[in-house]
Amino acid sequence: MIEFLEFFVLVIVVSASGVMAPGPLFAANLVYGIQQGVKSGVKMAIGHTIVELPLVILLGIGVFSLESFPEFRTVITILGAVTLFVFASIQIKTLIKKTNLKEYSPKQGPLITGVLLSALNPFFIIWWLTIGFKLISDAMMIWAFAGILIVFVLHIWMDFAWLGIVSYLASKSKKILSNKNYKIIMGLLSGVLIYFGITFMVEIFH
Repeated sequence: MIEFLEFFVLVIVVSASGVMAPGPLFAANLVYGIQQGVKSGVKMAIGHTIVELPLVILLGIGVFSLESFPEFRTVITILGAVTLFVFASIQIKTLIKKTNLKEYSPKQGPLITGVLLSALNPFFIIWWLTIGFKLISDAMMIWAFAGILIVFVLHIWMDFAWLGIVSYLASKSKKILSNKNYKIIMGLLSGVLIYFGITFMVEIFH
């Protein structure tokens, strides 16, 4: 029991570096959260889970590794950058066309966005291939294959909690923002997505 509690604390502390780190998923969650509230954060987390669970299982059984797919990181990085540019351009296009942006609800669902911005985020993949893989390996040394599930459960609740809380707080800001200020914030968030897209591309040539 003590061993489990110690591992629980370890996973919480280490996972915080990935879960709470600012990134494209966080920025997109704010966009949806302002409009749809906590339910968008939950949907975003479900989309994230759809990608994360198979990845954790593949890492645990040793099927997936960066060495097995030497071009994987480059492909994911390019696709991720393109996805961010498209998402941001759609938001900017909406900013220009809509007169009352507070009535706007993004056409792309948060669940699908959660899937795309997780699967096509090279930093998310690399985190699991390095830090996350160490957690999985440690857990499997103690609990064998059950360790895969233990790591996933101890980690995933933080994604739901964090994305849910952020989207809930974002929705509260909608009530106190004027339409003009609202447009400014949405524009800034779109700029953040573009920034991450450029960061992804720069990473290829680093």
